[in-house]
Amino acid sequence: MPKKILYVEDDEDTRNLVRMILKSNGYKVITAYNGREGLKKLEEDDIDLVILDIMLPDTSGWDIFQRIKKDPRNRDVKVAFLSVIPVSEERLKTLRKSGIEDYITKPFDNDDLVRRVRRILGDDRSIRGNDKEDTPR
Repeated sequence: MPKKILYVEDDEDTRNLVRMILKSNGYKVITAYNGREGLKKLEEDDIDLVILDIMLPDTSGWDIFQRIKKDPRNRDVKVAFLSVIPVSEERLKTLRKSGIEDYITKPFDNDDLVRRVRRILGDDRSIRGNDKEDTPR
């Protein structure tokens, strides 16, 4: 059974691109336009990974992350950010200590996105349509 990823992103083009990339690599991808919709979809389905944009129309990705982590039903759900907002290495260390699995900056490389998602989910398959093997970082 494919791993399920919930991607919360208000930009339709980015949402569709990420869905296409991850779906073509064997994941089931559910998308949401805003935080409220994302939290609702998280309650309705058994999600393995939530990828959050930080700037959403109704709230911030930070707030959604906090709500996910406070709910004991989500203790096994992994969370990553995919955002245009850059972060320092020091801030990234703090985020990881708080439970964020990864912070991916837009614009992103398609293969790098897939590699990072695979690392988060413990999936060691090579990237579809690419002869390069995944190598752990």
